[in-house]
Amino acid sequence: MFSAEELERYARHIVLREVGGPGQQQLKAAKVLVIGAGGLGAPLLLYLAAAGVGTIGIVDDDAVALSNLQRQVIHRTDDVGVLKTESAANAIRRLNPHVEVVSHVARLTPDNAAGLLAAYDIVADGSDNFATRYAVSDACFHAGKPLVTAAVGTFDATLTTLRPHETGPDGRPNPTYRCLFPDAPPPGTVPSCQEAGILGALTGIIGSMMALEVIREITGFGEGLVGRLLMIDTRAMRFETVRYRWDPDNPLNGTTR
Repeated sequence: MFSAEELERYARHIVLREVGGPGQQQLKAAKVLVIGAGGLGAPLLLYLAAAGVGTIGIVDDDAVALSNLQRQVIHRTDDVGVLKTESAANAIRRLNPHVEVVSHVARLTPDNAAGLLAAYDIVADGSDNFATRYAVSDACFHAGKPLVTAAVGTFDATLTTLRPHETGPDGRPNPTYRCLFPDAPPPGTVPSCQEAGILGALTGIIGSMMALEVIREITGFGEGLVGRLLMIDTRAMRFETVRYRWDPDNPLNGTTR
């Protein structure tokens, strides 16, 4: 049940036919794990909290740096030097005290991924490196957890949703992350954010869209991004969506595993 304060807080959701009271209850009951409290994680965490997601876990082992504040809007100048999990948790509690925040001060790896994911219903990956993305996506597959994953470049971004533990309407398995990106690029071929720079507002766009996709996955309205890759080019302000399919050679749910 909702308190009178919660009914007022979520009133604009509750009047939406696609969400309503039942959808808001689903959000309140949901447990979402967010990987990274940086550029993508900042707007993602804020909008999940504002939407009333009941439990939000945050995985990050870094501290806030002054150079983060150009895009990581969940943190403040006074938070420089503070752990990002702590800073983000404080911001979420200020925004919505009805949300339970769980901090995981760690870097997700293949060794600890299963343990971190275990208590959550859905995962949103806003990490900034391929090693973590593969570790998260592999762990979500084995745990049967849906995954919303995004990546940003200097002026471009991608977003998709993964449910490879389920089958699609055609009876085939849904694609995995490795169906979309079979191999990570060789080390050193993709410059880091520190080396190449990044347009700060871009992370706000894609992080907010991650939150929207998580909310849609929880409440079940609309057509999700399973089997579809959304690509954004902010130089031309162009949005494109391409479809991708299950690769029978992928090592997770392929025919030769």
